[in-house]
Amino acid sequence: MSVPRSVTFRVETSDEPLSKRAPSVDENGDALSDFMVIFPGLREKPEPLIRKTIDTVHAILASYHHAVVFAEFNLKLNLLWVSIRPISGVRFEIAGALQEQVPYARLVSHI
Repeated sequence: MSVPRSVTFRVETSDEPLSKRAPSVDENGDALSDFMVIFPGLREKPEPLIRKTIDTVHAILASYHHAVVFAEFNLKLNLLWVSIRPISGVRFEIAGALQEQVPYARLVSHI
């Protein structure tokens, strides 16, 4: 499943500050909301399980393409950052969908 062009999804291991990569406003200049999900111990799991998890995350985020503007999975930190349009309750829908498919995923923070 491909993510629409309006969504950026990357798997990253960079130490560059996320503030340099993640947008704070959408294409219309409207402020975005952000949240993080941690996947404890993922980087230590076998490569096929890592790939399956990332593919699952990608598919879930693609199904919310109307809300998700940017997502980055930092495998070094086992952390998913998601920037979304400020749609009431959507961050919890997305986090819930992630936890349904990847039970050890945990919502860490939302802004």
